Parts: sequence; C-alpha cells; structure tokens
Amino acid sequence: MSTTYFARSSAVAARRLGDEMVMMSAQDSTLFSLSDVAAMLWEAADGRTPLDQIVRDRVCSAYEVDHPTALRDAEEFVRALAAHGVLVVSEQPIEAPAVQASAASASGNSR
Repeated sequence: MSTTYFARSSAVAARRLGDEMVMMSAQDSTLFSLSDVAAMLWEAADGRTPLDQIVRDRVCSAYEVDHPTALRDAEEFVRALAAHGVLVVSEQPIEAPAVQASAASASGNSR
C-alpha cells in the first residue's frame, strides 16, 4: 500500500460559515459543504503529513471509529476532491512552496 500525501489546490475558494466549511472548485464550479471530519481533513491538508497519520492522530482520536474504516473513508474523500481539482494528491510529500501557494490562494479566495 502506498503512502498518500495531499494538499489544497490553488483552484479552490473556501470559507468557514459558522460550524460549516463550504468550498467551491474553480475547475468546474462544484460547491462542497464539508462534514466535521471532512473539514478536519481539509484543514490538515499540508502536503507533508501522510493521510494515514492524519486519520490516526486527528480523526480516530476525535471520533469513535476504527483506523481501517476511517482511513478507507478518508481515501475516498481525498480521491473525490482530487477528481474535482480541489486537492492535489501524491505518493511523495508535496513541496512546501506549492503547499503555501495553494493555502494562500485558498485563504485569499475566501475573503
């Protein structure tokens, strides 16, 4: 099984509205409303931390879910958002400048 790294794409606008995280893909104008767990993954998408570690350290510690189930669901979520151009996915860590640019673009678009 390969390691999955993921980072926010620069082609997305995101905003937290109260308890809800909403974002839109600039690629195809798809609007997403994220659950608490999905928002947790989105906010952790730094390109340097493996998905497996994020699931174990954040999701499994915050919710009563076993690691294999949580990881399977997280992988499905990441693949779905990557298909819409919202996340960048790699088997290698994603370079810090690209992650910073993506994060800056996402925050800049959300104001």
